[in-house]
Amino acid sequence: MAPVNIFKQGADEEKAETARMSSFVGAIAIGDLVKSTLGPKGMRLENVNILIANTIFGSRVRVDSTAKVAEIEMAEKEKMKEKVERILKHGINCFINRQLIYNYPEQLFAAAGVMAIEHADFAGVERLALVTGGEITSTFDHPELVQLGHCKLIEEVMIGEDTLIHFSGVAMGEACTIVLRGATQQILDEAERSLHDALCVLAQTVKETRTVYGGGCSEMLMAKAVTDLANRTPGKEAVAMESFAKALRMLPTIIADNAGYDSADLVAQLRAAHQENKSTFGLDMSQGTIGDMAQLGITESFQVKRQVLLSAAEAAEMILRVDNIIKAAPRKRVPDHHPC
Repeated sequence: MAPVNIFKQGADEEKAETARMSSFVGAIAIGDLVKSTLGPKGMRLENVNILIANTIFGSRVRVDSTAKVAEIEMAEKEKMKEKVERILKHGINCFINRQLIYNYPEQLFAAAGVMAIEHADFAGVERLALVTGGEITSTFDHPELVQLGHCKLIEEVMIGEDTLIHFSGVAMGEACTIVLRGATQQILDEAERSLHDALCVLAQTVKETRTVYGGGCSEMLMAKAVTDLANRTPGKEAVAMESFAKALRMLPTIIADNAGYDSADLVAQLRAAHQENKSTFGLDMSQGTIGDMAQLGITESFQVKRQVLLSAAEAAEMILRVDNIIKAAPRKRVPDHHPC
């Protein structure tokens, strides 16, 4: 699966913004990488060669007199200049560093026409290296051994009050950033959970490519098979089987209720259709009727459907076991005639 990052910003209730979702398809966006040597007008580069680094400009020095401060500053500037020159030999036009870059190196990068982005968070640097095809480096003595990242366009974008740097045309074109914005933290949490569930279903579908018809079709098929078996089963087991079939038919009922339709009428129509051997029929919530799931192209992941069924059955079995334990008569206490 391609890496996906979720930014939760602007969740203050005072902003009273309506919840909305924006996605950069085929691109990634980093939230904290907003300081560039080229300024707002220069925040746009095409055909970019990116050097991603985790290096420190400058050092901490203790002196015993103020007279030595000027000498140390000059020596430090020369050291910074030498490092910048080694970085520029890589033939790049964008330099991204996890650490601070400081003013003097930024001036040198700007003079050379190189966009310098500093103080990137570690997770953002890791993602950038992954999706741009580059690697994180900390030494610059051998440019021929360093793998640079590449992308077609870098630009600064505004989403509400938040500033992001947008990397598009990256090497891993299937990578993307999804930005969630909402008026409250609860809205953001709900959107993130829904998105996480969708990504988990997608991951399971990639691993197990088999699918089943959706819209309650699979549940009605299973309920019909269980009911037919219950009709041929003598004894109390038939009652449990009929209850299991009834539980399966609750799934189409919940689907119809969530869509705001008359669930009793729709489920009755769907059950009659399956009795007529229309085994591919399910609920079409776009029209509020039943329809052929094969023609509509409504499918669900087989692996997810299987796990939902197993988990529900295990949970019901566990509840029944707990009920039996609670209903069981307590064990009679026998006096202990052999105390320790």
